[in-house]
Amino acid sequence: MAIHLERRGAHVALITLDNQPKRNAASRADFAELGRIWDELAADDSCRAIVITGAGDKAFCAGADLSGDLTAGEEMSRLVHKGLQKYTIYRKPVIAAVNGDCIAGGIELMLASDIRLAAPTARFGLTEVKWGVYPFGGATTKLQAQIGFVHAMELLLTGKLIDAAEAARINLINRVVPAESLLDQCLEIAETIAANSPAAVQAVKEQYSTSAFLRDIGKEPLEQTLGDRVRQSPDFKEGVAAFLGKRKPDY
Repeated sequence: MAIHLERRGAHVALITLDNQPKRNAASRADFAELGRIWDELAADDSCRAIVITGAGDKAFCAGADLSGDLTAGEEMSRLVHKGLQKYTIYRKPVIAAVNGDCIAGGIELMLASDIRLAAPTARFGLTEVKWGVYPFGGATTKLQAQIGFVHAMELLLTGKLIDAAEAARINLINRVVPAESLLDQCLEIAETIAANSPAAVQAVKEQYSTSAFLRDIGKEPLEQTLGDRVRQSPDFKEGVAAFLGKRKPDY
């Protein structure tokens, strides 16, 4: 996948995930590159707000590319940690322009954003359990804190997809906007934020980010253990084979 970074005006950065044949699914290398970009923007004093979106009109991000390397030891954990801002104290505000399907790791990437707008055709879901995969990118900890226990568990345990209107109803996103104006509206929000005091804005974001970090960081060793357990099970092999074979898994 190509990850494009461009500047929109003096203080706004736009990140675009571009792997349209695979609905902007991300590989191990993509997670590493995304982590590098987050670091670059964090260190850039001219950047005051960030917008992230997907290329095309079909997908924001369909999660991890299951046709690639699916090992997930400590090194992969670090890449996921950085790329998805899984447990990170980050001072720059992030706006997600959800232009299409936002699934699995795509939702986990979106959970690192502060404000979220979506096109009417966007769909949302944590489908990992359908394919024998553990949701390793932070959804098992972040989602409940952001939308509440019952909504989080319904998404995590059923693997079902919901539409943009339902996502707004359960506060997974801020609101649904016309697809043709989605990016412009997100950039406008970013410009509004960038016009405010960067010291004050970043202090507010750092407080929220630090609170989340302190809440979740102790859970990472258990996530690694649980993820390893699932990957070592027969369900993992069957689920990934079924996904790649475009068939229903047989558990």
